[in-house]
Amino acid sequence: MKWRSTKRSSNVDDRRGQSSGRGFSGGSGLAGMLIPLILKLVSTKKGLIIVAVVGLLMYFSGINPLQFLSGGSTNQIQNTNYKGTASENELAEFSNRVLRSTEDVWNNILNNYQEPKLVLFTNSVSSACGSASSATGPFYCPGDNQLYIDLSFFQEMETKLNAPGDFAQAYVIAHEVGHHIQNLMGTTDKMQQLRGRVSQKEYNQFSVKLELQADFLAGVWAHHAKNMNLIIDDGDLQEALNAAFAIGDDRLQKQSSGRVVPDSFTHGTSAQRMRWFKKGFETGDINQGDTFSSTTL
Repeated sequence: MKWRSTKRSSNVDDRRGQSSGRGFSGGSGLAGMLIPLILKLVSTKKGLIIVAVVGLLMYFSGINPLQFLSGGSTNQIQNTNYKGTASENELAEFSNRVLRSTEDVWNNILNNYQEPKLVLFTNSVSSACGSASSATGPFYCPGDNQLYIDLSFFQEMETKLNAPGDFAQAYVIAHEVGHHIQNLMGTTDKMQQLRGRVSQKEYNQFSVKLELQADFLAGVWAHHAKNMNLIIDDGDLQEALNAAFAIGDDRLQKQSSGRVVPDSFTHGTSAQRMRWFKKGFETGDINQGDTFSSTTL
């Protein structure tokens, strides 16, 4: 896969080396309590000095005082001295350019496409969907329209899952972008509305269809990227299919426990994931990816 000559994205938030701080889920409620107190303090000379001193102390401690008033959940403490290894920095650059490729493709396919952000993190991260560790793996948060990846996952793909290759890594990013598209189309909301209204077994079945559709959308991206801005080498498709095979529910369950429990599947079997990615890659037609209506997955 020849990606070095492609363009870079402006939608990457590199938080590598930062640590997750304690969030304030109350947000606006906290602001409502602090603002009157601050206004009361700054109304006096002594109080103004106190506010200024506290603000300076927070600033030099790496904390943004405004995050406590914004109602947001800015829980990252920045480590400006972080320097990744050469291989990690190359993966960061690779991820940036793959994201740009997805932007080019989906802006061409969808009207008024809203580009997601890609957050690169180390060990743990806070998102609108809550805190997560590297063990969670790459994920998409519909609450903030952002993709989250600890680049160490790509190494795990090669060493633990036996799914090496840059196009396999690109498939992972494109899959999470697929979840973003599902969010834009309202599919994610429909899924969330099902929670608690159907049995766990039924919900798992819908979850499988959601994941397989994201695999299909990743294939659609690959189809168009091949013709637009990425030069796909011989063997790249097989790398992606191998990755889809490696993260099938049946294969992962058999590896971890020696047994397979189909009712607990949430992402689909290896064969299903490979089939839907390949269908997207071969057709490039977004209208052929309705996994929810399909009688055969």
